[in-house]
Amino acid sequence: MGSRADGDGCTASDAHLMHVGHALGGDDGCIAEARQHAVAFLDRARSDHCLPVTARVRDLTQLVVSELVTNARKYAPGPVRMELCITADAVEVVVWDSDPTVPAARAADPGRIGQHGLEIVKAVSEELRIRREAVGKRITARIALADTTGSVGRRT
Repeated sequence: MGSRADGDGCTASDAHLMHVGHALGGDDGCIAEARQHAVAFLDRARSDHCLPVTARVRDLTQLVVSELVTNARKYAPGPVRMELCITADAVEVVVWDSDPTVPAARAADPGRIGQHGLEIVKAVSEELRIRREAVGKRITARIALADTTGSVGRRT
């Protein structure tokens, strides 16, 4: 794609119609709180900018938010930061946590219980980027607003 990441984690672009950030405390309720923030953000994008935010996009965004925030809460001590950005064609979910370990999706194993979060995010995202930061790491998942059946999970 050739785009760069700005200091806030979303792809730097003049095409961003909206961009918000949320500090999450990392407590038991932060995953549900993050999903609620995502739904409110998408509702605003649809109403304020007439973007085609379908039920599919809402569901996928909530799934990605849930998986990334769950992993951050599970593996990294301290707070979590979530950012949401939207353009005319995609929503980006960015999650920062304090653990510098870069995760890797594991090989498919239908017998494995749990630890499928990154595999799921990779499968439903148009693009997945993981970047180590001076402190911790930043994971960005890009979800297409248009139904791109067959092209999901194209790039990592």
